[in-house]
Amino acid sequence: MKKTNVMLSLSKHDWIQRLTLRQARPTAPGGLTGGIRNVAGIRKIVLLITAAMITSTHNPLFAQQGLVSTTESPHAALSTVGLGDVQFTNGFWAERFAVCRNEMVPTLWKTYTSDTICYAFQNFRIAAGLDTGSFRGPSFHDGDFYKTLEALAAMYAVTKDPQLNRWLDEAITVIAKAQRADGYIYTKNSIEQQRTGVQKMFDNRLSFEAYNFGHLMTAACVHFRATGKTSLLKIAVKAADFLIGFYNTATPEQARNAICPSHYMGLAELYRTTHRKKYLDLLERLINIRGAVEGTDDNSDRAPFREMKKIVGHAVRANYLMAGVADLYAEDGDKTLWSTLDTLWKNIVTTKMYITGGCGALYDGVSVDGTSYNPDTVQKVHQSYGRDYQLPNLTAHNETCANIGNVLWNWRMFLLTGKEQYMNVVELALYNSVLSGVSLDGKNYFYTNPLAAARNYPYRLRWSGGRVPYISLSNCCPPNLVRTIAEAGIYMYSLGKDGLYVNLYSGSHLKTKMPDGSELELIQQTDYPWQGRVLLTLQKAPEGLLPLHLRIPGWCKTATIRYKNRVQQVTGGQYITLKEKWNIDDRIELSLDMPAQLIESNPLVEETRNQGAVKRGPVVYCLESPDYKNGQITDVVIPSDLKLQPVTDTLNGAHFMALEGRAEKCTWENWNGILYRELSSGLQPVTIKLIPYYAWANRGASDMRVWLPLIR
Repeated sequence: MKKTNVMLSLSKHDWIQRLTLRQARPTAPGGLTGGIRNVAGIRKIVLLITAAMITSTHNPLFAQQGLVSTTESPHAALSTVGLGDVQFTNGFWAERFAVCRNEMVPTLWKTYTSDTICYAFQNFRIAAGLDTGSFRGPSFHDGDFYKTLEALAAMYAVTKDPQLNRWLDEAITVIAKAQRADGYIYTKNSIEQQRTGVQKMFDNRLSFEAYNFGHLMTAACVHFRATGKTSLLKIAVKAADFLIGFYNTATPEQARNAICPSHYMGLAELYRTTHRKKYLDLLERLINIRGAVEGTDDNSDRAPFREMKKIVGHAVRANYLMAGVADLYAEDGDKTLWSTLDTLWKNIVTTKMYITGGCGALYDGVSVDGTSYNPDTVQKVHQSYGRDYQLPNLTAHNETCANIGNVLWNWRMFLLTGKEQYMNVVELALYNSVLSGVSLDGKNYFYTNPLAAARNYPYRLRWSGGRVPYISLSNCCPPNLVRTIAEAGIYMYSLGKDGLYVNLYSGSHLKTKMPDGSELELIQQTDYPWQGRVLLTLQKAPEGLLPLHLRIPGWCKTATIRYKNRVQQVTGGQYITLKEKWNIDDRIELSLDMPAQLIESNPLVEETRNQGAVKRGPVVYCLESPDYKNGQITDVVIPSDLKLQPVTDTLNGAHFMALEGRAEKCTWENWNGILYRELSSGLQPVTIKLIPYYAWANRGASDMRVWLPLIR
C-alpha cells in the first residue's frame, strides 16, 4: 500500500500549535473542552499521530465528519453525524434515496462525462492536454462537475459501491493534470490560454472562477471524508493556496469578482479539514471587503455585509453568502456577523419565502435601492428576491439551487444554535421546493419551481415548461439536487455535548459515535411524513445518562411521547429532552398530531389575498389538472372549513398520501375574450384531490395551483 500523508504535509510545529490552541480554547456552546496539559505530552501524541497518518491512506481523525464539520467549531452548538452513519431502511427517504442511487447518480455521471451532451469532463480533458478542442458550456461548468463528484462521494460513503470509487479516481486523475503548477484551475481560461497564450484571471465581473474553486473545495472535503483519500483534497489545497496568493495582490475590484460565493463555504470546510488557519483568514477577508467598491444588489454587495438590512438580489448568491458567513461565525464568534445573519433571516422568513421554502421570486426586476430617475443607471436584478411580500405564483422563479441554498444556510444556523426554527425551514424546503426539482423517477429536472402553472399562459417564460433530462441553458441544478439527496441522511440527526438530536423522521438505522467516543446505535421506524407515529429503539447506548432531544416540528400543535412507562404531552416548535440512562431495546414512541391545515398568507401578499393553501405535516399540497375532471382548476374555490381525507396513492412508482375533499366550482367557466366580468355567485359542489407539491408535473404538461380562492 502506498504511504500517504493525509494531513497534506502539515508540519509537526503546526500540529503542536493546533493542539496547544485547542487546549487554550475557552469553553463555548457545542465546543470541545479539556485537552492535553503539557508540551511533552503534546509532542508524544504528535509523533504517534504523524506515524499513523504516514502509514495509512485513511485518517481516523475525520472518520466521523459529515457534510459540515463543526465538531471543533467553538461557536457551534452541534455537529453532524458521519457521512455514512445513517442508512435509510424504509419509507419516504429510503424511496427517494434509492431513486438517487439507482437512477440519478449514474445518469448524472453519464451526462457529465459525455462529450456530446454536457462536455464538462471533456473540458477538463482538453485543459489537461489529453484531448483537443475548444471550451464548451457555461463558465460555471467546472463547479457543476465538482458537485457531481461530491454526489458520487456522498453516495459512496453510504453504499461503498466500488464503481463510484473508480469513477472518482478516473475523474480526479484528469483534474490533477488540468491544474496549473501554481494551483489555478479553470478550464475555460486554461483552454483559451492554450490557444492564445494570453493569461487572464478574475478579469470579468461575471467570472465564475471563485465559484468553481468553492465547489472544488467542498467536493474535496466530502471525498476525503467518504474515502479517506487525499487525491482531490491536494488539488483543492493547491487551488486555495493560489487564491490566497492572488487575493494578497488583487485590487478590491478584482476581489469582488466572486459571483455566487460558494468558495466561502469551501474555504471554511477546507479549514476544518486541514486546520490551516490561512483558509479561515481568507474567508474573513473576503467577507470584510464586500462593499469596499461599488457593487450591486444583484450580487448582494452594494453595501458591506454588516450593513445589509434586507436581501433583494440573486437568491442563489444571497443564500450561499449567508451560509458562508454562518460558517465564519461558527469559528470566530463575531457577533456583528450574527446580528446581520439574524436580521436577514427574519427578513426572508417573514416577508420573502414561499410556503414551500422556495426562494427568489423574480425572473427579472429592478433592485429596490438601485432605481434612479435616469434610466441608464437603473440596476437590474434577476432570479432574485424581490421586495417584501412580493411573491408571485405563476411567474415565481424559485430556482432549485436557491432552495438548496436555503437548506444549506438554515442547516448551519441550526448547528450554531440547536433551535428548531431553523430546522423547520430545512424540513420545509427539503420536502417541497427541493424535491420538486426532480421527477419522481429521477430522470428529469426543474430549474424553476413556481407555485402555479397554466398551459395557456399568454407568454413563454425563459425557464418555463416541464422537467427535462438536461437543462441546456444552465444545468447547475441537477448536480446540486443529486448531491443534496445523496447527503440527506446527514440532516436526520445531530450530535452535541448534551446528547443526540433527532431532527427529521424517516425509517433509518443510525450507527455513530458521540463526541466522547462512545458508540450509539438507533433504529427509527415510521411512515412519516404520511403518518405522525415514530418509533425509536436503542440498539446500543453509552453508559450513564444520555439526553435524547426529539424535534417537535413547528407545524405540529400537539404531540405525545411515551417512554419508560411515562407519557408526556408537548407542543410544537421545540426540541424535547429525554435525559435517561438508556438500555438496549428501550423504545421511545412519538406521536405527532398531523391534520391537514388550511393556510392563509399575510394580506400584504397581493397574489394570495383571500386564498388558502393546504399543508399536512411538512408537505405542501397542490391541485393539478390531471386530478380534476370538472373543468378548469381556476374555477375551484374552497370553503374556509374545508375537510380533507388522507388517501394512499402512487404515481410513477412513488408512494404518497393524497388528500380528498369537497369544494365548490364557479358555474361560468368561459373567459375567452373577457378581461372583466360581473361576479358570478353560482357555485356547485365538486370533489377535489390534492397531491404533494413536489409530485406535480409528473404526467406531462398540466395546470397547477398551490393557492386556491377561499369562501369564508
